Amino acid sequence: MNRGIPRLTAGILTAALMLVGLLTGSSAAQAAPVAAAASTGQFHGVNWADPNDNFITGPNVPVGLSTSDSYATVYTKSTAILKGFQGLGANTVRLGFNAATTSGTWWNSYTAALDAATALGMNVIVAPWLQGGKVGDTTSFNQMWDTMINKYGAKSNFYFDIMNEPYGYNATDLTNFEASWLARYPSLPRGHVIVPGLYSDGNLCAVGSDSRLSGTLLSIHIYGMFGDSHTTEAAWVNDFTGNLCGHADRAVLTEFGVPMNTGANYNGPKDGNNDLSYLYAITDTVRNLGMGSVLWTGVKQTNQTQGPGPCENASCAITSLNGSGTALSVSVTNQSGLDRLQWGWGTGTNPGGGSGGGGGTSAVLRGAGSNRCLDVPNSSTANSTRTEIWDCNGGANQSWTLNSSRELVVYGTKCLDASGSGTTAGTAVIIYDCNGGANQQWTLNSDGTVTNALSGLCLDVTGAGTANGTLVELWTCTGGSNQKWSRQ
Repeated sequence: MNRGIPRLTAGILTAALMLVGLLTGSSAAQAAPVAAAASTGQFHGVNWADPNDNFITGPNVPVGLSTSDSYATVYTKSTAILKGFQGLGANTVRLGFNAATTSGTWWNSYTAALDAATALGMNVIVAPWLQGGKVGDTTSFNQMWDTMINKYGAKSNFYFDIMNEPYGYNATDLTNFEASWLARYPSLPRGHVIVPGLYSDGNLCAVGSDSRLSGTLLSIHIYGMFGDSHTTEAAWVNDFTGNLCGHADRAVLTEFGVPMNTGANYNGPKDGNNDLSYLYAITDTVRNLGMGSVLWTGVKQTNQTQGPGPCENASCAITSLNGSGTALSVSVTNQSGLDRLQWGWGTGTNPGGGSGGGGGTSAVLRGAGSNRCLDVPNSSTANSTRTEIWDCNGGANQSWTLNSSRELVVYGTKCLDASGSGTTAGTAVIIYDCNGGANQQWTLNSDGTVTNALSGLCLDVTGAGTANGTLVELWTCTGGSNQKWSRQ
């Protein structure tokens, strides 16, 4: 996570960078390749960070875990959280660590998170966060890496990011340090080493052109803050591609992010707003170039307060953590933000760029127990019409758009609604004019349940029925298949 250290933008580097593939136009602009297609598109990821960010001197403890947890507890918790990330479409998790993590008793438990990701078939990127932008104690730094590599260096799913956001080095000192690090670990496949760029991972010119670092992957970060801002996608694309310096074929975007807790519609117009223009530019570019990308950040604690910077876990997390003990799950904080993330990964189908209506993508909600769809009977548009399940038929009365306000909208104007703002089991689920009420806000959870924001109750097929016409209501969450839904 970039802590506000100034980075060299493409405008300053114009002569040296030989900007390639600059875009013209504005709202329809997308990136043109600046190099051969990247070979890093296998990374569809999120960062899983300490709630205090990873710039800490004590052990790194990712959100949802505790230093009092045993290996078995960490493994169970991690499996639940990582499955939540996989529910987003992520196949990669990036985790921080430091000397305090590897040298104390926490290491024995912390490894359970790495082992759980491995068991789930995920790519794991590990990276140490620095104090003061550079390595202060080389001996301690090497011992930390020795511990990590001795345990995981032979794992084919592991990638080793030498250090996060070095900003205390000039180009010569940084590349010399990185070359020395590589020499220390000659048995590591270079294709599993990630070399950070100059200026807090902000620029790849020096590291990409140094022959001593050949064969490695390159890490780049970019944020729409810290003094760097544009209001058109084209300008952001120029900024980003300029700092790739023609090395997109080896680059992994290991951090990027925008606030996800403001209700912003990231499926809206591409130009005129810094955050939207930024997010479109980044996700359009990595998709076009086939680059891997890892969002900052994957999850926040439900009641986590804002950290010291403008894009800490509490504001930029794509999910919130739910549950207690080892019974954990995650829920999406901004569906339109997830749409953009998935678009960048190349797995999403929503190009965005709309001009209103709350954004979001339309899909059916298919019941797991019945294999039938959430349906408005007889395509009625009347307020207070009760919803039911029916054979999926592609009709507009079965097409639900989850917008950035967490409303499930049908026909473009009617919202799925807990009748009378009811909060008791058995409350009817109807359609009604969208009004912004909490009884019209829903969370699609990673376990397949859909919960109402006002009551916390689950969208339920009455009596676990499976027949056409069975009514839908709210009910206490039980984990039954009649309360599991998939968006398709």
